[in-house]
Amino acid sequence: MIEQEWAILLARIQFAFTVSFHFIFPAFSIGLASYLAVLEGLWLKTGKGVYANLYRYWLKIFAIVFAMGVVSGIVMSYQFGTNWSVFSDKAGPVIGPLMAYEVLTAFFLEAGFLGVMLFGINKVGRKLHFVATLAVAVGTFVSAFWILSVNSWMQTPVGFEMGANGQFLPGESWWTIVFNPSFPYRLVHTLLAAYLTTAFIVGAVGAWHLLRDKANPGARKMFSMAMWMATIVAPLQILAGDMHGLNTLEHQPAKVMAMEGHYQSHPDGAPLILFGIPNSAEKRVDYAIEIPKASSLILKHDLNAPLAGLDTIPEADQPPVGIVFWAFRIMVAIGFAMLGIGLWSLFARWRKRLYDWPLLHKFAVAMGPSGLVAVLAGWVVTEVGRQPFTIYGLLRTADSASPLDAPAVAASLLAFVVVYFAVFGMGIWYLLRLMKKPPEAHEAPLSDAPIRTAGLTPAPAILEGENK
Repeated sequence: MIEQEWAILLARIQFAFTVSFHFIFPAFSIGLASYLAVLEGLWLKTGKGVYANLYRYWLKIFAIVFAMGVVSGIVMSYQFGTNWSVFSDKAGPVIGPLMAYEVLTAFFLEAGFLGVMLFGINKVGRKLHFVATLAVAVGTFVSAFWILSVNSWMQTPVGFEMGANGQFLPGESWWTIVFNPSFPYRLVHTLLAAYLTTAFIVGAVGAWHLLRDKANPGARKMFSMAMWMATIVAPLQILAGDMHGLNTLEHQPAKVMAMEGHYQSHPDGAPLILFGIPNSAEKRVDYAIEIPKASSLILKHDLNAPLAGLDTIPEADQPPVGIVFWAFRIMVAIGFAMLGIGLWSLFARWRKRLYDWPLLHKFAVAMGPSGLVAVLAGWVVTEVGRQPFTIYGLLRTADSASPLDAPAVAASLLAFVVVYFAVFGMGIWYLLRLMKKPPEAHEAPLSDAPIRTAGLTPAPAILEGENK
């Protein structure tokens, strides 16, 4: 029994490790694909070479991020058959078709147009190339749509029937499964997180180069666009997160109890615990700093509304409070920090100091990886808060794992750690090298002549050659 528990724990650690590595790449590529579409659209509309320069700059980075996302995603699929075969057998009739839809829609769309996007600018013309860029951006959205539908169904399972052998079978309507109760909220929250992640990486790169040359037009433009995104999207993300939290309270109350640190029920208004140390042994939060009744105000919009605590949930069904509690606070803190720097940049625009305020630029550089940290923290809240279930309330994690020995899982985990840090570590190192290089400091005029790479026309080549 002890060895089986160790095998399950190691399998969970392995899945968490691989999904954490994988998730950072789609979180960046989803927003970056849309950013590239905006850049190329502005280039076509305005004719300003700075947009062409930035498109070429970020396209190289996108290609590498996209490739690492695909490679790491393939590993995730294999793990369903290796470490979690029981889950795959029982839930396969529902989640299998949804993941197949992703391949038939998103992967085909991305694979069909990615080559044109990367290498076709000198062969297909500007407008058709812009269509390819838009198709890849749409493909990243469609991929997120299906994956989040699968995950959301595991969080709020509906529209299924139980087969005689314990399998989850689709009911009369696939739309009920796809658009399950938590899916719209999770989709919006995740997509906004992806856009913010990209904005702060782009903003950090722009700020880095502004600290070295505040006159660089590419650095100025990317920093300005990133700060506009932060200013507009950060408040929307906070609103979307609040709505997602209310949906979670309705369908997964134990998760919210762990997020809030509410071990005990509060019949006359629950406090909002800002910080503290969860003590699951004593069922309390030690050294708590709290605002009286504020949690009831946020979750129920009533200071005196009663809120149930984990004392109403069987102990065997409670998630690990400490991990969920702190991951949630990390995510929220970063969200408000993003809002703060967005407002700071707005003030800098008003003072006409957006490009010559070194302190703002240093904070923007420091905030560069904040989106990646936030999405990982949010994913921890989502997945650990669902425990001890893989399909919430219906299939336990302990009953989902393959019958593997602990040493076998440990060996594969060690191999993943070594290979991932070597391969993806080099990839990330190369990405940082590309970002360290400043964007082209000069703009090129936009000509109606065909784009060539031999330098025979004045039009800029997006992918190859120097701007004339």
